[in-house]
Amino acid sequence: MSSARRPRRSRAVHALPWLFLLPALAAELLVHLVPMAVGVLMSIYQVTVYEIRNWTSAPGPTLANYRLAVDFQGPVGSALLRSFALTLAFTVLVVGVSWLIGLVAAVLLHPVFRGRSLLRTVFLVPYALPVYASVITWSFMLQRDTGAVNALLVDTLGLTAHRPFWLIGPHAFWSLVTVDIWRTWPFALLTLTAGLQTVPEELYEAAALDGAGLLRQLRSVTLPILAPVNRVLVIVLFLWTFNDFTTPYTLFGHSAPPSGDLVAIHIYQASFITWNFGLGSAMSVLLLAFLAAAVGFPLLAGRMLRRAAGKGTGTG
Repeated sequence: MSSARRPRRSRAVHALPWLFLLPALAAELLVHLVPMAVGVLMSIYQVTVYEIRNWTSAPGPTLANYRLAVDFQGPVGSALLRSFALTLAFTVLVVGVSWLIGLVAAVLLHPVFRGRSLLRTVFLVPYALPVYASVITWSFMLQRDTGAVNALLVDTLGLTAHRPFWLIGPHAFWSLVTVDIWRTWPFALLTLTAGLQTVPEELYEAAALDGAGLLRQLRSVTLPILAPVNRVLVIVLFLWTFNDFTTPYTLFGHSAPPSGDLVAIHIYQASFITWNFGLGSAMSVLLLAFLAAAVGFPLLAGRMLRRAAGKGTGTG
């Protein structure tokens, strides 16, 4: 009798975590997976504003939207390619600089000293602020005539004789990069600060006894131990930055300048400004495929390298 109850109890114990996860899985299905599936299906129909009420009656299914998006000799494909290259450059700059500033700040704030907690709190303010509130504040600061940036650079410091346009023209790209770095690097600081707690202090003491300076300790002790944390951090920052829609939309509005035409804004304009929902869905699917490949390939390659290294060590 007791032996028959044990398998039932064991099955109930194993099923209990799935019961707790069921509400979250159902919400994920409704909020993300179902719209994603609808978007993939819509991408093979030539849906415009005239067919949106009954989009399955639009011309299709066909791959015309995908052929139009990847025709880099045509106007649609060339514009998408330019937006993709711009977004890639924007992502590399934001992720690289944010990670570097976060690493330097985390290392400098790692030793215990008076005021360390206050500095950490102040540095985390940009990450804690609501995105819209912080970016709209930057948009006011970057105004040409009344903004605080030109007031500081032109009126106070006298670095230039004229007031630059920061939200239009070529300066718009660097304004967008600056705002996004300001918003992103505190998250890098927070993550790397948590990672530094796992580094044993004895390693630093031993490295100092061997004559290693701060940079040598960083290169030989800190970075190798933080490698798993850095991998996850860079992936998360890459996904957040490449997909960022709120920052450019809040900073520029729905008509971003060419130098601020990131992929997320470009897809939005294709879908809701020109009312070509099928083409916008196809671009979204292509973006999803790129992000999956960009994240999945390094993870798979790293796993294969670790397996190969483990086999080599075992055979040695």
